[in-house]
Amino acid sequence: MSSPAISVVVIGRDEGQRLVRCLDSLKQIRGVEDGVEIVYVDSASKDGSPERAASYGAEVIVLQADRPSAALGRNAGWRAARGEYILFLDGDTVLHPDFVREARAEMEKDTTVAAVWGHRREMHPEHSIYNRILDLDWVYAPGIVEFCGGDVLMRRSVLEQMDGYDGELIAGEEPELCRRMRAAGYSILHVDKPMTGHDLQMTRWGQYWKRATRAGHAFAEVSRRFRNTADPFWEGERRRNLIRGGFWMLSFVVAVVTGIAFRTVWPFALWVAMLAVLSLRSAWKSRWKSNDAATLLLYGIHSHLQQVPICIGQLRYEFDRRRGTRRTLIEYKEPSGAK
Repeated sequence: MSSPAISVVVIGRDEGQRLVRCLDSLKQIRGVEDGVEIVYVDSASKDGSPERAASYGAEVIVLQADRPSAALGRNAGWRAARGEYILFLDGDTVLHPDFVREARAEMEKDTTVAAVWGHRREMHPEHSIYNRILDLDWVYAPGIVEFCGGDVLMRRSVLEQMDGYDGELIAGEEPELCRRMRAAGYSILHVDKPMTGHDLQMTRWGQYWKRATRAGHAFAEVSRRFRNTADPFWEGERRRNLIRGGFWMLSFVVAVVTGIAFRTVWPFALWVAMLAVLSLRSAWKSRWKSNDAATLLLYGIHSHLQQVPICIGQLRYEFDRRRGTRRTLIEYKEPSGAK
């Protein structure tokens, strides 16, 4: 049996109709006449996702891990796949029909490019303030970059050379792998092309908080891996997150305590004014991401307030490490249901 040129590895857990939508989008791939293989890796879903994927002709792998993670799922998928190029997708995404063709063309032009990714955007930013804000988190400038996200086309040969993702990580596995790829002389390319639509489905503050603490965990754990190397990846980001998060927490406490002690609202009003000024500054710096002033303002506020849960996520990681314990997968999304 001849090997397909492209293998699509989709990972998911209780994605329900989101997975159906993702698999439907794979039928629309254009410009890949030499075959597409689909591998679906499921992390103990209870909504019939494995059966759904099988009905689309996908090879189905069901993981029963004590500590499930995206890294374990992606590793299981690409190792079972046969294609020369591996396209990784999350089960809550929809693939643009031209991305594979365009990304593969970039890799064929330059053999040092190990991974190509494009624009991931939220499909429904209008559904919640969180979707609206975090849609801009996916916006990156095109060109050679330090790392990619979860949706990406990679060379199988480089995955084999790197031995895939680090299965010990519960977050930050893509940047960590990209750091090792770059150390081996490869590059990561972000192209100015649509890649996937994403269905964040974030409607509650608790989901937003969990997502940010997970980011903090990733910064802390991944940066520790490379702290004493020639390229201390994410170490600067880790320190800035700690300083900023600590500043916002401490300044808020000082404003509240001072206000209570002197029976005045002025300390808190000054704290709010400081947040507003810095948020406007961040919004102005991010104006290349959007033409909507209100969205940019909300994004500016987010860029500062998210530092608090990110800081807490880092501190939790360090606390767990010193106790000799490991945190399990930090999930912020809810099951889609078997609709």
